[in-house]
Amino acid sequence: MPIPIDAALDDATAQAVDKAALVRSPLRYGAQAALAGAYVGVAVVLLASVAGPLAVATSPFLKLVQGAVFGIALTLVVFAGAELFTGNNMTMLIGWLRGGVTGAQAVIVNVAALIGNFIGSYLFGVMVHSSGVLDAHAAGKPAAGDKMIATIVTNKLHETDGQLFWRAVLCNTLVCLGLWMAMRTKSDAAKLAVLFWVLLAFIASGFEHSVANMTIFTLGVLNHDATWSDLAHNLLLTIPGNIVGGALIVGLPYAFGGKPKRRSTKQASESDEVESKEPAMV
Repeated sequence: MPIPIDAALDDATAQAVDKAALVRSPLRYGAQAALAGAYVGVAVVLLASVAGPLAVATSPFLKLVQGAVFGIALTLVVFAGAELFTGNNMTMLIGWLRGGVTGAQAVIVNVAALIGNFIGSYLFGVMVHSSGVLDAHAAGKPAAGDKMIATIVTNKLHETDGQLFWRAVLCNTLVCLGLWMAMRTKSDAAKLAVLFWVLLAFIASGFEHSVANMTIFTLGVLNHDATWSDLAHNLLLTIPGNIVGGALIVGLPYAFGGKPKRRSTKQASESDEVESKEPAMV
């Protein structure tokens, strides 16, 4: 059985407090955020490597396989531990509304995560490009991995601004629902299952994940299939969309749906004792 919503909200608030404390050490926090960007990049490269040949063969199972393999992204983030911007959209809003962190702390954590995610995505993309792994192909055959990345980039460039925004909203709604469900279970097997299903849904549906796009466009730029301005335009729409999906559609209803936090009798008495020892203001 899932743990109660209030217990999950307390866990999310505790996580928000820990994140706000960690971000006071920019290098430590940046390292964890960079790892998250790289972990999502691993899923992008796996998708291109596995689904690329299926795309060349025009297989009807293309989208199903793409969604099935992308679950490694959140699996690495959750089980290895890393700071992912899209997940923080939900966690930090809950932490703020539940009184664990201030609004300023919530914003700082999200901005720091976004910057770190980009650094990790870029560096991972450079390593993958330098390795030539997506360019590998048999004689007379196309490089299916690179062609897959080029196709994905081209499709994103042809999406309208409204499509990019709303696909980003839908994406992070699913991602944060997966993280929220994982938070409500103590079983590792159950966590893996819920993460798998939400990643399958958002990838197979063609939704927009800002951090995944960082690696996709980095590879696209290095292969001369896109420009940095193309990535900037994409992020200007997908980042706000991800925030709306994760924070407002998932985080906000659950934060308000839980019972208001109340001080325990012990906390109240300790607070009163501290106040009684403070000098009177005159």
